Amino acid sequence: MAAHGKLRRERGLQPEYDAQVKEMRWQLSEQLHCLELQGELRRDLLQELAEFMRRRAEVELEYSRGLDKLAERFTSRSGRLGGSSQEQQSFRKEPTLLSPLHCWAVLLEHTRQQSRESAALSEVLAGPLAQRLSHISEDVGRIVKKSKDLVQQLQAELLEVVSELQTTKKMYHVYHSESMNAETKLREAERQEEKRSGRSALSTTTTTSATTTTTTTTVETGPHRKSSLKKGGRLVEKRQAKYLEHKLKCTKARNEYLLSLASVNAAISNYYLHDILDLMDCCDTGFHLALEQALRSYTAAESRTQTSQMQGLGSLEEALEALDPPGDKAKVLEVHAMAFCPPLRFEYQPHEDDEVAEVLIEMELWDEILPRAQNIQSRLDQKTIETEEVNKTLKATLKALLEAVASEDGDILDSLQASPSTESLKSTSSDPGTRQTGRRRNQQQETETFYITKLQEYLSGRSILSKLQAKHEKLQEAIQQGNKEKQETSRTQCTERKFHKSHPPHPRFQYNQRLFGGDLEKFIQSSGQPVPLVVESCIRFINLNGLQHEGIFRVSGAQARISEIRDAFERGEDPLEKGCTVHDLDSVAGVLKLYFRSLEPPLFPLDMFNELLASAELEVVGERVEPVSHLLFKLPRPVLVVLRYLFTFLNHLAQYSDENMMDSYNLAVCFGPTLLPVPAGQDPVALQGRVNQLVQTLILQPARIFPPPAMLPGPIYEKCMAPPSASCLGDGQLESLIGEPELELKTGTTAQEDDQEGVLEAVACFAYTGRTAQELTFQRGDVLRLYARASSDWWRGEHAGVQGLIPHKYITLCEGDEKQMAGSGLQAMGESVSHPEGFLTLEFANR
Repeated sequence: MAAHGKLRRERGLQPEYDAQVKEMRWQLSEQLHCLELQGELRRDLLQELAEFMRRRAEVELEYSRGLDKLAERFTSRSGRLGGSSQEQQSFRKEPTLLSPLHCWAVLLEHTRQQSRESAALSEVLAGPLAQRLSHISEDVGRIVKKSKDLVQQLQAELLEVVSELQTTKKMYHVYHSESMNAETKLREAERQEEKRSGRSALSTTTTTSATTTTTTTTVETGPHRKSSLKKGGRLVEKRQAKYLEHKLKCTKARNEYLLSLASVNAAISNYYLHDILDLMDCCDTGFHLALEQALRSYTAAESRTQTSQMQGLGSLEEALEALDPPGDKAKVLEVHAMAFCPPLRFEYQPHEDDEVAEVLIEMELWDEILPRAQNIQSRLDQKTIETEEVNKTLKATLKALLEAVASEDGDILDSLQASPSTESLKSTSSDPGTRQTGRRRNQQQETETFYITKLQEYLSGRSILSKLQAKHEKLQEAIQQGNKEKQETSRTQCTERKFHKSHPPHPRFQYNQRLFGGDLEKFIQSSGQPVPLVVESCIRFINLNGLQHEGIFRVSGAQARISEIRDAFERGEDPLEKGCTVHDLDSVAGVLKLYFRSLEPPLFPLDMFNELLASAELEVVGERVEPVSHLLFKLPRPVLVVLRYLFTFLNHLAQYSDENMMDSYNLAVCFGPTLLPVPAGQDPVALQGRVNQLVQTLILQPARIFPPPAMLPGPIYEKCMAPPSASCLGDGQLESLIGEPELELKTGTTAQEDDQEGVLEAVACFAYTGRTAQELTFQRGDVLRLYARASSDWWRGEHAGVQGLIPHKYITLCEGDEKQMAGSGLQAMGESVSHPEGFLTLEFANR
C-alpha cells in the first residue's frame, strides 16, 4: 500500500510539470504569433502609405474634390491593417495606443483639409517618397523575418533545456530508487546477521550444560556455525558497500537535478525578462526612425508648397514627435500580457521520501565540487568580458544602422530644398544617384546582417551568464553551509582507513590482440571486454574529474605523459587508477583520441564513408537520424556497443558546454578526423565539414540512432558515476590514493624549480591596444612573457621584444604557471578566506 501511495504522489507531480510545460509552449507560440501580427501591421501600414502617396500624386491636379474622395476611401480601408484579431481591432478603434497608427490617423485628417497641390509636390509623392516607403517595407519584412528566426531558435533552446531538466529529474528518481532498494537489502542482511548471532550464543550455553556426548556433537557442528557467521558478515559488508555506492550516485543525480533546475529557471527568467524584449526592439529596428524620416520629407514638401496648411502640418508634426518605440512596446506588452508574462518558476520535485532540497557536498564529492565552482567563477569572469565587448560592438552597430537609415531619408529633403521645380527634381533622380542609393542600401543590408549576428551572440552570452551565475550561487551556498571541521575530520578518518586497509593487488590483463593500432572486433572477442579497458577507464576518469574542464579534447596533452598511459594500457594495466590527477585530463583525453585514431580498420569502414556522408546532408538534424541509424545497423554488434558507449558519453559532455566551452560542434571538430578519416584520393578539406556534420548528428541523437539495450545488450554509459569504493577497489587503487600526497609533493617541487626562473608565460584571450607608451599592444592568441606583478590589474612583461605593462584581465596563464602562482600565493589566499571566493580558492589550492 505504501508503494502505491508513493506512485500516486509521483504521478500527481508529473501532470503539474506537464501543465507548466504546456502553458510555456502556448506562451512561446503566442509570442511568435504576436511578432508576426506586428510585422504584418507595419508592412500593411507601409504598403498603405506607399499606395497613398502614389494615388495622392495622381489626384493632386483635381484639387480638393479628389482629395476628399481619397481621404474617405482610405478611411474606410484602414480596417485592413494588421488583420482582424481582437487585439488589432482595439488598436484601430483607439489609434493613440500605437504611435505609428496615430500618425496615420493624423495624416488622413490633414488630407481632408488639403485642397490643392503643385506639380512639384506631385512629383515628390510619386517618385522618391513612394520608393522610400517601399524600401522601408522591404527592410521591415526582412528584419522581422530574421528576428522571428532568432526567436524560434531561442525558444527551441529554451524548450531543449526544459526537456533536459525532465531527463535529469527522471535520472535522479531512478538513482534514488536504487539507493532505497540497496538500503532495504542492507537492513535485511543486518537482521539475518543478528538472528545468526543470537542462535550462536544460545548454542554455546546449551553445550556448556550438556553431557559429554552432547559436547562431542557440538564440537563437530561448531566450525559450520562459524563459517555461517563469516558468510553473513561478508554479506553485510558487501551490501553496505553497495548501499554507499548507490547513495553517492543518488546524491550526484540530485545535485545535477538541482543545478539543472536553477539553470532552467534562470534561462526562462532571462528569456522572458530580457531576450524577448530585446527581440521586440530588434523587430522595431529602424522602423520608427525610417517612418519618421519619410513623413518628415512629406512634411517638408507640404510646407514648401502650401504655407496655408501650417496648422494641419503642425498636428502631423506633433504625431511624428510622439513616435515612441519604448511606449509602443509597452502597449503591446500590456495588450498581450498573457503571452509575455514570465511563467511560474519550476519547483523542486523530490523523489518519494527524499527530503534533501539543496546541493550537498559529500566528502567524496568535495574534490569535484571545488574545482567546478572555481571553473565556473573563471568562466563567468571571462564570459562577462566577452559579453561586454559584444554589447559595445552591438551598440556601435545599431548606431551605424540607424545613421544609414536616416541618411537615405535625408537625401529627399536635400533635393527638395535645393530645387523645388519639377525639372530639377527629375534631374536629381539620374542614374548616378540611383547607383549611389543602391550602394548605400547594400551597405545598410550588410550592417543589418552584422547587427543581427551580434545580437544573437549577445543574447546567447547573456543566457549563458544567467545559467552560470545560477549554478555558481548554488555551489557557493553549498560550500558556505558545509562544516569545515567535520569535513576535515571525515577526510582524516578516510585517509586513516586507506592506510590501515590492505587488499589484494589489482589483476593485470594479458592480451592476445594488439590494443593500439589493432582490430577492435578481434580484440573484444579475445579479451572478453565488451568495451575495451582503455575506453572505459578514460571515460570514467573524465566523467569523475573533467566534465567541466575547459577545452577538453581540444587542448593537447603532454606527449610524454600520453605515451606513458598508452604503454601502461598495452601492458594490461589501468594507469588511471593511480598516479593520475586532474592535471592529466588533457593527456587522458589525448589517449582516448589516439586509441580510436590508431584502430585498423577504423570504427567506420571506408566502404561506408560516402554513404554515411550522403545520409547526413539533410538540413534538419532530426531527419538525419533514420538513414544514419539504418547504415550503422550494418556494423558488427561489438563495434556498435562501443560506438553507443562513446557517443552517449560525448552527448553528456556537450551538456556542460556552458562550463567547458565544448558544445556538440566543437566535439565533432575534435572527433571527426579521428573517427572518420577521409579515404585516399578524396579532398579532405572539401569533405571535413560534412564529416563534422555527421559526427555532430551522432553526438546530438545517440538515443535515437543507436539501438537500446533490449535490442543490443552491452555496457551502457552512466552519467552519474561514483568513485570506486574501498570494497570494490583493488590494492592498486587504494595505494594510488595513499600515494597522492607524494605526487603533490613532486608537483610542488617542480613548481619551486620553475619559480626560480622568475618568468611566466601567458596567452592573450582578447586583443588589446595600448593607450600609453608604457602599455603593450597585442592580438588574441599571442604568447606573452610576464616578469612581475605591477598591481592587481597589471603585469610587467614583454611581447615581441618590447617591454611594458600588460592588463591582467586580457590574459590567461599557462597551466604550469598557474600551478606556480597557486603555490606562491597560498599565503595571500589565507587573508581572503572570509569571502566565499577566497575560501574556495584556498581549499582548492590546499588539495
